[in-house]
Amino acid sequence: MSGGRTRRTLWMTALLSMTVLSAGLLSACNQTIDGRAVSIYDNPFNVAGLPVTDGPSGPRPGAPNSALRVENAEGTDADLIATNAIDDIQQFWKQTYPELFKTQFAPVSKLISWDAGEDEGEGIRFCGLRTGGVPNAAYCMRDDTIGWDRTILLPALIDAFGPMSVVMVIAHEYGHSIQHQSGLVGDDTPTIVAEQQADCFAGAFFRHIAEGDAAHFTINTSDGLNDVLAATVSVRDVDPNDPESVHGSAFERVTAVQIGFTDGAESCTKIDENEIDTRRADLPQKFSDADDDGELPVTRETLESFVRSFESLLKISDPPTVTYDGTNTNCPEDTVTEPVSYCASTNTIGVDVEALAELGTAERPHRGDIIPLNVSGDYSAYVLFASRYTLAVQKEAGQPLNNPQTALRSACLSGVITAGLSSENPEATELEVWLSPGDLDEAVSGLLSDGLSASDINGVTLPSGFSRVDAFRSGVLGGEDTCNLRYR
Repeated sequence: MSGGRTRRTLWMTALLSMTVLSAGLLSACNQTIDGRAVSIYDNPFNVAGLPVTDGPSGPRPGAPNSALRVENAEGTDADLIATNAIDDIQQFWKQTYPELFKTQFAPVSKLISWDAGEDEGEGIRFCGLRTGGVPNAAYCMRDDTIGWDRTILLPALIDAFGPMSVVMVIAHEYGHSIQHQSGLVGDDTPTIVAEQQADCFAGAFFRHIAEGDAAHFTINTSDGLNDVLAATVSVRDVDPNDPESVHGSAFERVTAVQIGFTDGAESCTKIDENEIDTRRADLPQKFSDADDDGELPVTRETLESFVRSFESLLKISDPPTVTYDGTNTNCPEDTVTEPVSYCASTNTIGVDVEALAELGTAERPHRGDIIPLNVSGDYSAYVLFASRYTLAVQKEAGQPLNNPQTALRSACLSGVITAGLSSENPEATELEVWLSPGDLDEAVSGLLSDGLSASDINGVTLPSGFSRVDAFRSGVLGGEDTCNLRYR
C-alpha cells in the first residue's frame, strides 16, 4: 500500500475503563451516570469494555515453559509458543467449560508437532496422514489430537504478525475440540458454522489474555490485538466462488472473533446458519461471472460515479464539491490528508487521483502462498474516498469533525455507504457502482493497518483497529441511525 499520509497520528489520552453492558451486535445500549443516560460508546478509548493499552504483547517475560508433552517436538520457538498456548487455553477451558456446558472439561488426548519441509509422503503421521509438505495446524476429531507444522506455517505467522498470531491459530483449533467434546456440532453442521464458532471461541480466549489472566502470554489492545485480527484476515477465504471456501470472509471471521472477545464463550454457541445469514444481510457472496475479479480501476470517472452514489445513499442538502487536482484545496484550516482530504469551511473534497489509484491497486495472493497477506484492491481506495464524504455529512448534522467520535462516525458511515452499494440492496437500482465480494475484506484490512478511513478531518485515527472495524461493521449492518446513536 503506497501513497503518503500527512498528520498521521493516534488519539491517545488517559484511558479509563468503563462499565460494560451486554450490547449485542448492534443494539444502542445506555448506562446512567449522575442520572444522565450515556451511550456505552461515549468512550472511544475502549475495546469492548477494556481500556486501550499499548504495553507488551507476546510471551510473558519470565514465565516458565509448559511441561505438556508434544510428540515429535524439537523445542523450536514455534513449538514453545504453540505448547504454551495449549497450556493457557486448557486452563481457560478448565474454568469456562463447566460453566458453559455443565460438565467437566477434558483436555485433548495428544499434541503433535511436525516438519512440513519434509518430502510429501514422508514425516510423522497426523490424523492418519503423512505430514511432509503439509504446512498447517489442525484438530483431528478421529483421535482427539491437535497438531502443527513448526517449520513453515508457524514461523511464517510469527514473521508476518508476531507470536500472538500462533496463539490465535492454536486457540481456533482448540475451539474445534470444544465443539466435538460438547456435541455442539455434528455431521450435519455446515462447515461455515463450525469455523465461525471456533473463531469466536478464540476471541473469547483472547479476552482472557487481554484481562491479564493467561500464565504465558500478554497482549495489548492496540497494536497487539490489531496484529491478531490481521492474522485472522490473512487466513480468510480468498475466492468466494471456490467450493472449498467454507471458513468465511475476513469480514465474517473478524466479526466472529469480536463477538467472542466482547460477549464471551457463551455467545459463540449461538452462532448458527441463521445468525450468519443475518450478518450477511444483502451483502454479495459470490461473483456472478467466474472471470470477474471485482476490480474497478480508480479514475476520475469512477470517482465521479461514486460521488453520485454517495449522494443517493447519504442525502444531504449541500453535497461537497470534489476537485481532482490534488489534496491541497487552499483550505483555510489546512486540513490536508493524503491521498484525499476534506475542507469544512469550503465544503470541498480534494483528491490526488493517481495516489488514490495506487492505493487501490490489487496485488493478488499467489497460488501456493503460505499466508496470503495482501488484501488490497480497488475498495481500499473507494472506502477511504467515502470516509471523506462522510465528513460533509457530519458537518451538515452539526457534529464536530476533529475528535475521536468523528473518527468512529467516519468508519461507521463508510459502512453505511458500503452496505448501500450492494447490488442485492433493493434501493441500489439507481446506483452506478456496486459492491463486489472481497470489497469488505479490503476495507477491514485497511481499518486494521493505517486506519485512515476511520479518522477525523485531520487524519487522526484511533489506536484500536478492533474499535475501527467494530464501527465500520455497525454501519454495514445497522445503518445511519446506529452510527448517530453510538458515536454521539
